[in-house]
Amino acid sequence: MRAMNIQVFSGNRGIRQLKASFRKNWIFYLQEALGIAIFMISACFFSVLFWGNSESFHFAIANTHLRFLVMGCMMGLTALFIFYSPLTAPSGSHINPAVTITFLRLNKICRYDAMFYIIAHFIGGTLAVCGIALLLGNALKNPPVNYAITVPGKYGAIPAAITEYIIALVTMMMILFTSTNERLKKFTRIFSGCLVCSWVILAGPVSGFGMNPARSFASAFSAQVYTAFWIYLLLPLAGMLSAAEIFLFMKKDKCNELIFF
Repeated sequence: MRAMNIQVFSGNRGIRQLKASFRKNWIFYLQEALGIAIFMISACFFSVLFWGNSESFHFAIANTHLRFLVMGCMMGLTALFIFYSPLTAPSGSHINPAVTITFLRLNKICRYDAMFYIIAHFIGGTLAVCGIALLLGNALKNPPVNYAITVPGKYGAIPAAITEYIIALVTMMMILFTSTNERLKKFTRIFSGCLVCSWVILAGPVSGFGMNPARSFASAFSAQVYTAFWIYLLLPLAGMLSAAEIFLFMKKDKCNELIFF
């Protein structure tokens, strides 16, 4: 997850600037759509493999904690692939509307590019879930997998909401503070992949690990299940924007000099 200097200065505003951004950066929008599509395909496939009841795809792991551990490793590796792959990395691999809006708040992306990024996230994620559902069939559609939806765990909605806020806050703070540090910035993507792995293991049982409105929408739309959807739409955004405000407060004397790798 990186802030990329892709803004186009056409000298115009409104529709003309929007068209200029699209003509120059459309490939980045496709890369964002592809990135979240890869993430959703991986999430759906491994959910079926480790949690599904289908004999065709089921890989038996009796211990629930071990399932979350292996699932976390798989999703962390998927995230690293997206962050480093030449097919998806050039766009910055936001793959998350909350990340894009946070960079917009920090003036690291223009509003037109941010709009197209967010549209790409929702379309790419949703098409990916619908597409892999054709391949996996009832193994993905039926409980307990149910399109890999993110819903509160046995502890309820409030712990899930708190969890989603905290993991979003910590993730974005890590991204902002490491990517502006000369020594640490080359490790930001590695740290991000490790956090994805950790959140699946730690947050998965509590909130289902959303932290991404487009990711949660893709599954919810396909399953037509919107249980406590406000959590997965609002709390990741609130957490990441909170991180941005903390970052700006702590770096207020240098905010104009900050460069994200």
